[in-house]
Amino acid sequence: MGLLSRFSTIFKSKVNTALDRAEDPRETLEYSYQKQIEQLQNIRRGVAEVVTSKKRIELQRDRLQQQIEQWDQDARDAVAAGRDDLATDALSRKQTIQGQLSGLEKQIEDLAREEARMMDLQEKLKTKVEMFRTQKEVIKAQYSAAQAQVRIGEATHGLGEDMADLHMALERAQDKTQALQARAEAIDEIADSGKLELNPGTGDSIRDELDKMHANTSVQDELAKMKAELGKGDAP
Repeated sequence: MGLLSRFSTIFKSKVNTALDRAEDPRETLEYSYQKQIEQLQNIRRGVAEVVTSKKRIELQRDRLQQQIEQWDQDARDAVAAGRDDLATDALSRKQTIQGQLSGLEKQIEDLAREEARMMDLQEKLKTKVEMFRTQKEVIKAQYSAAQAQVRIGEATHGLGEDMADLHMALERAQDKTQALQARAEAIDEIADSGKLELNPGTGDSIRDELDKMHANTSVQDELAKMKAELGKGDAP
């Protein structure tokens, strides 16, 4: 049982974590706001129903009041005519209707109190809904701003890593460029100092001297041949 309880706890924690990641507080706030709007609308409908019922009973009361007045007048007319029996019946009807009228007055008073209570509740809920709506918009704006800051922070962090790699590549390129420049300058200096020769020596002084002699002889022969062709001298 202990192991199963532990697995159950772990599973619930994983589910709660997944739900927390999937939950958008802005959607939750909008849902809560809509539920409060529905409650406010229900109260308004209730107020309208109470007012309608009170108006209907008030109309009945007015009709009974008119009947009472009529029966009272009828009783007076009967007394004037010497018909006490008819007067008695008229007054009896009047009293019956007065009893009904008292009941209607009690219902009207009860409905008036209920209307006042519901109107007060409606105003309180309306104020609450307005406050919630304001807070909802503020929280939604704050949440959106926080999301934007997180995205900017993540983008900046990634940009920082990329810039670090680019900086390293740039440094390597600069190092290679400087090395090539240094090599080129060294070659130029060697060429300017005369140390870079087209026909470098073999390291053997005798062989080098013989090679120079053969080179000079070959040049002199080529010069004499050219002069002979141009008629400027004898052929070699």
